[in-house]
Amino acid sequence: MATRPRGFMLAVAVAAAAGQFCAASSLASERSIPTPRVTIYPGDRLDDSVLDDMEAPLDAGARRGVVESRKDLVGKIARRTLLPGQPILTIAVDNPRLITIGTLVKIVFSEDGLTITALGMAMQAGAAGDLIRVRNQDSNLVVVGVVQPDGTVKVNEG
Repeated sequence: MATRPRGFMLAVAVAAAAGQFCAASSLASERSIPTPRVTIYPGDRLDDSVLDDMEAPLDAGARRGVVESRKDLVGKIARRTLLPGQPILTIAVDNPRLITIGTLVKIVFSEDGLTITALGMAMQAGAAGDLIRVRNQDSNLVVVGVVQPDGTVKVNEG
């Protein structure tokens, strides 16, 4: 039977104790984050039924750029393929587009009780809150406005 150096057994004991300590401390420093339950493809809408929870470290560096709450995912659209059990990056999801390029949209200008509406051709796609360019059908001028939740584009010049 081979004999081991005296320091070897001490090193094994210290390593075992450290491993138990790390395992115990990592359990205390983890938080649940949402992950896909199934493969989600670009353009798919995320809802509660396709999400699971996974324990992840609380270390801010390890979770940088990762979505940490289900409420931040439900109703969003996948921008890229999301794999089961993998954390979801914030850049991998987007708000659903209300306006697509080339569609006719209602342009609304409203100020001091005066409201003017016109039709325009969307030059960019946009979700609610996005700033997009629209070509006014009557004047042929390009205006910039904010997509509203109802699908109109609100412009305020002046």
